[in-house]
Amino acid sequence: MKQLNNLFFRLAELTLVLLLTAMVIMVFGNVVLRYGFNDSIIYSEELSRFFFIWITFLGAVVTMRDNAHLGLDSVVRKLSLRGKKIAFAISNVLMLMCCTLMFYGTLKQHGINASTRSAVTELPMSWVYGVGYIASVAMGLMILGKLVRLARGEFNESDLIQITDSEENVAAHTAGGPK
Repeated sequence: MKQLNNLFFRLAELTLVLLLTAMVIMVFGNVVLRYGFNDSIIYSEELSRFFFIWITFLGAVVTMRDNAHLGLDSVVRKLSLRGKKIAFAISNVLMLMCCTLMFYGTLKQHGINASTRSAVTELPMSWVYGVGYIASVAMGLMILGKLVRLARGEFNESDLIQITDSEENVAAHTAGGPK
């Protein structure tokens, strides 16, 4: 199972790199064509927007795996161990509910998106917004795993804080320590 998990995230990271590279090439190419030759590639604008949607959702999944989302943890740090566990459980249940809503919303829109085509490339919009399925399921499974580990008592007190303040990241980088 761990190999499948690692494979998924390697594939997600590779997809992010490829999408960002293609997006940069298309946008830069269009800028050069517009200012240098008074022309443009019409597909590149639409595809860049679609790639940006995928980058945002897949990036959120990868960032969640690394607990790299920024947040404010000053209240949670002041709680007792039991309070941290309760806050952890509540926040993860709320995030799981958001993942469920995202999946449900993507599912409800699927029929409309499958029959609607983009203006230029004529791709079914379900291919564009279908990333909602991937993101909601992947994040939901990660959250469920965290809740199971919490119920088993496999978390240290420091593991119960899922985010870091930006100042800590800056201090860790300037001091040469781990981030």
